[in-house]
Amino acid sequence: MSSLGELLLPNAIVARARWQGRRQVLAEMSGMMARALGLDVREVHDAVQERERLGSTGVGEGVAIPHARIESLSRPVGGFVRLLEPADFEAIDERPADLIFMLLAPTDAGADHLRALAKAARMFRQERIRDALRGAQTEEAVLAILAPGTLNTDAA
Repeated sequence: MSSLGELLLPNAIVARARWQGRRQVLAEMSGMMARALGLDVREVHDAVQERERLGSTGVGEGVAIPHARIESLSRPVGGFVRLLEPADFEAIDERPADLIFMLLAPTDAGADHLRALAKAARMFRQERIRDALRGAQTEEAVLAILAPGTLNTDAA
């Protein structure tokens, strides 16, 4: 199975976030992603907010995939947060989201952006992945689930 390893920024993972509500989640994740990429926090946050205004990024089963296009990026990248208190991302199943994967892609990366979104959606559609992420207590455990093989561990 194809992992999110090539998208995931290892320093943009939080296994147990205590952020409250969609607004704070998007602000904190935008900041985390911007810092990991050396980008302007406001630029990232504004792009994510703009996309969120177009329609909910809650995909159901407690998962949200907020995403945006950022001009200065050279490739799609992602970050992940598991919320201890789920936030309402207006998912079609009306379930609040506790597993949040933020995807940022270059402005001109139409097909790459869609492929990365599809890859994330496929990964989070798997119940065993969602269950494993909900049990992960550390960033390393999250990385081992979402990007197996990127860590030097014996864990399968």
